[in-house]
Amino acid sequence: MAERVQQQQQPPAKRLCCRYNAACRQGQRALGAPCVGGGGGGGGSGASHGGESSSKATQNPETLLDIAARRVAEKWPFQRVEERFERIPEPVQRRIVYWSFPRSEREICMYSSFNNTGGGSGEEVGSGGGESGDETRLPFRRGIALLESGCVDNVLQVGFHLSGTVREPATSSEPELVCNVSVSFDRCKITAVTCGCGNKDIFYCAHVVALSLYRVRKPEQVKLRLPISETLFQMNRDQLQKFVQYLITVHHTEVLPTAQKLADEILSQNSEINQVHGAPDPTAGASVDDDNCWHLDEEQVQEQVKLFLSQGGYHGSGKQLNLLFSKVREMLKMRDSNGARMLTLITEQFMGDPRLALWRQQGTTMTDKYRQLWDELGALWMCIVLNPHYKPEQKGFWLRQLRRWNCVDVCPLEDGNHGNELTNLTNALPQGPPGNPDSLTRPHRTVFTRAIEACDLHWQDPHLQHITTEDHYANYCHHENLSSALFDGRGWPLWHEHVPTACARVDALRSHGYPLEALRLAISIVNTLRRQQQKQMEFFRTHKKELLHKGATSVTNLEGWVGHPLDPIGTLFSTLTETGRGGEDAAAARLDFSGSPGSCRRTEHPVLPAQHFLEEGESLVSLAVETALIGLGQQRVMPDGLYAQEKVCRNEEQLLAKLQEVNSDDALLKIFRKQAGFLLEAGPYSGLGELLYRESVPMHTFAKYLFTSLLPHDAELAYKIALRAMRLPVLESTSPSGDLSRPHHIVSVVANRLPRWFTLSHIETQQCELASTMLTAAKGDARKLETVLESIQKNIHSSSHIFKLAQDAFKIATLMDSLPDITLLKVSLELGLQVMRMTLSTLNWRRREMVRWLVTCATEAGVFALDSIMQSWFTLFTPTEATSVVASTVMSNSTIVRLHLDCHQQENLANSARTLALQCAMKDPQNCALSALTLCEKDHIAFETAYQIVLDAAATGMNYTQLFTIARYMEHRGYPMRAYKLATLAMTHLNLSYNQDTHPAINDVLWACALSHSLGKNELASVIPLVVKSVKCATVLSDILRRCTLTTPGMVALHSRRNSGKLMPLDKAPLRQLLDATIGAYINTTHSRLTHISPRHYSEFIEFLSKARETFLMAHDGHIQFTQFIDNLKQIYKGKKKLMMLVRERFG
Repeated sequence: MAERVQQQQQPPAKRLCCRYNAACRQGQRALGAPCVGGGGGGGGSGASHGGESSSKATQNPETLLDIAARRVAEKWPFQRVEERFERIPEPVQRRIVYWSFPRSEREICMYSSFNNTGGGSGEEVGSGGGESGDETRLPFRRGIALLESGCVDNVLQVGFHLSGTVREPATSSEPELVCNVSVSFDRCKITAVTCGCGNKDIFYCAHVVALSLYRVRKPEQVKLRLPISETLFQMNRDQLQKFVQYLITVHHTEVLPTAQKLADEILSQNSEINQVHGAPDPTAGASVDDDNCWHLDEEQVQEQVKLFLSQGGYHGSGKQLNLLFSKVREMLKMRDSNGARMLTLITEQFMGDPRLALWRQQGTTMTDKYRQLWDELGALWMCIVLNPHYKPEQKGFWLRQLRRWNCVDVCPLEDGNHGNELTNLTNALPQGPPGNPDSLTRPHRTVFTRAIEACDLHWQDPHLQHITTEDHYANYCHHENLSSALFDGRGWPLWHEHVPTACARVDALRSHGYPLEALRLAISIVNTLRRQQQKQMEFFRTHKKELLHKGATSVTNLEGWVGHPLDPIGTLFSTLTETGRGGEDAAAARLDFSGSPGSCRRTEHPVLPAQHFLEEGESLVSLAVETALIGLGQQRVMPDGLYAQEKVCRNEEQLLAKLQEVNSDDALLKIFRKQAGFLLEAGPYSGLGELLYRESVPMHTFAKYLFTSLLPHDAELAYKIALRAMRLPVLESTSPSGDLSRPHHIVSVVANRLPRWFTLSHIETQQCELASTMLTAAKGDARKLETVLESIQKNIHSSSHIFKLAQDAFKIATLMDSLPDITLLKVSLELGLQVMRMTLSTLNWRRREMVRWLVTCATEAGVFALDSIMQSWFTLFTPTEATSVVASTVMSNSTIVRLHLDCHQQENLANSARTLALQCAMKDPQNCALSALTLCEKDHIAFETAYQIVLDAAATGMNYTQLFTIARYMEHRGYPMRAYKLATLAMTHLNLSYNQDTHPAINDVLWACALSHSLGKNELASVIPLVVKSVKCATVLSDILRRCTLTTPGMVALHSRRNSGKLMPLDKAPLRQLLDATIGAYINTTHSRLTHISPRHYSEFIEFLSKARETFLMAHDGHIQFTQFIDNLKQIYKGKKKLMMLVRERFG
């Protein structure tokens, strides 16, 4: 598709031409007029733009010569024409050459743009509306602009070669560019292009488009000559010599070396050139052996795909690759052989992507978008090998190619990077044994496996051929009881084949440009599905009691249709809706093709083919909707692997999005009701049936769509569907098979299997959304709300989702513009209570938010709800939550104001809160005692009870931090003796070592000593032994000692209690004991620090000794003790010379 720059070099000749036979030469000249100086190929009726209009054809009928020449030009290579006939008159040659150029702009557009804006005749392509800024930059649009602005000149057609110049006007940033363009063609296809613009791209440049469209739109203005070999044949020797010499003279700088080389070889009798009969002619058309296909630059295709892959999804590379895939489908629809050729080139680059080996080596998975590209690649190969008009040698070549790719280690698997085993295509054909477990699976399925299997399929089945070619059946044989009957009771054809395989046939027919045949087969498949659905429902009704009792069925759908690699339901839906809405194939679909030759005819009425096989009042769109409902409602096992499960969700959402685009009417409502009934009554065959497999794909998203669609018209049916779909059995235990008390049995396909549902979080979210939709719709209906609540409590297992539903219900119930909905508010409260019970013994980061919200909800519901949650607090809250959040909120002023309570109601609610607080304090005194004391402040008996609980728990159940906190609270409330008692209890649990001079409890110790000092000498004397026992840190002890010597005990005591006013002596108890303990602590700490001291801590150590000396000097013989202490240090640690020198300098 890209042009190679060849300024003077012509494309290589495809075949050798010889006109040396004199008799032949005389015959040609006798039968034809001279070619020299001939005008354009215009003359005659064939010179019109791509064919004539009907009125013009009536006034000036096409000549037999033009009719025959056009057919020959389309089908025969010119070499075959020459070999078949010894004498070809020049007018015949001219008409064949004339008709050999493409007459439609559609292919030219396809090879010059990603998106084909045209769909029909050349005029439609060229004048397509809605040219956006992006479209104007497309080569095809630019080519049209160049043509319409008169930028194409010097157009000459010599045989099968077209040349001309295209002038690109100058712009503000670019000068004018004149490009020499040449185009070779054969059998109405452009086979080679050359342009001087140097453009490197997959598609034709605008200059090639302009020249080609000039030839299509203005054929009468193109000078036409026969192939150059014919012209040379008419010259004598003198003319030939003159011709050669003039050619060399005009282009002597370019061709003179080549001309001399050729002359030398011709004059040499043994040269290779003289061993070949004839000479090449680049204008003589194709040889018999040449492939008849449009020009495709394979190198540029490979380079562009490689570039897109190397970008790894950035810069829109994924979009570009998808556009290339769309281009392949466009080529297939045009029945262009380059479709398979281009896909082969793309596949080779995909297989060579170095990331495949890297991901395999690292054990990582490919990205989701890249994985989808591989899926499309596999689907396209499926379409190609199912071409109904393939040649056996083509299929053999494709099969070898696919097997080669399939054997590569890095070839991606069909279900992502998970080794799943899925149903084999050929094992699911009607002639195979149904339900044979040994033949239903095969390992190592790659993205190409289905295409390889499809190579075993064929189109020779007589019934299949009748389906795709006939709209009426005069003679048919109906067998009602046969599951594989070819016709139903109405004489409508049925097609019993593995559904994804049958739909792959439909996709192949559409892809290869057979929309009518695809439509006929699609309708037959859907009618077969509807008949099968009816049979399944009848079977379940007949054996319902037996199946429910056994809890098992004989049918399991191991391979679902939604999320299937071949997307069967999506294929059927697209085929039916595109035709039903008058899509791109609608015009073609109006033609009625039968199987007999020459019977192609237009129907008298604008009735779509196969409409005879629709029920009364039914349309193709309504049939598509019913097909989607059947597929979405199929009970199927959740596939293994993350990618396969994500694909199920994504495919379902895509189908539902398409359904939502269809405008609802009475006919569709009838289908919804019909299918809803089927789905509810089909038992194990339906995802909404009574018998549900544990590993079945949930129906939440689908049921939400059905619910919203049916609700305005049939609320009972809508709720029945939604409530049935709420089930999520994978999270439940297996029910006993004989338990008939439960309406919905759960059956496990594989015993004791714990499937890995990678999308479980998404599925639970969808379940929650379905429940929320029902709650919103049921507002004001107490009976329905109760039913929905029961379903939520039974089927939803995630506390976070139930909490969300509770919040949603609360918001709906308390909308600002209306009175609260009491019933919905109760539902919200009930869900909140369930959340509390579910999360009581588990860790949940939203637990505190949940507790606060529940109290808010209960407050909105009224005083009875608040009292109820406090009465049963132990089943809902932890003691800490009950006291710090629930009881505190209940007793707050804002709650009292919100509830409009009188004094009696306030007191009752407060009593309940205090009772709750005392119960919590008894259960968890460490965390609830302080809150209980705070809540019971206004009730003396309750307060005393709480205090006693603290005393009882102080010995064993509480630590010093909690006791100090409560002690400080008691002092703050005016109970110093109780604070003192609690402080002494706290001191018994405390232990401060010599080096813990920054311990957080130090402030509490200092506070306790200050409190004791303030109460009097006796209290201080009682606490000092506890301090000496608990505190070994010298600095803390010295701090306490100094504070005790600064003031008289009891001087700042409460209750105006004073003593004699004398300071306590240091040489008597209790301060003597504290002083000795402090001096001992300094001595022990000094030795401990000297054990591992470093020079950088010497100065800090000297300061420490200075503080120690101050404490020593507080004793009457402290100076002597300190001197002895220093002398001992000098003797013991004399090895630390520098340090001892510092000690001598400071202390002597």
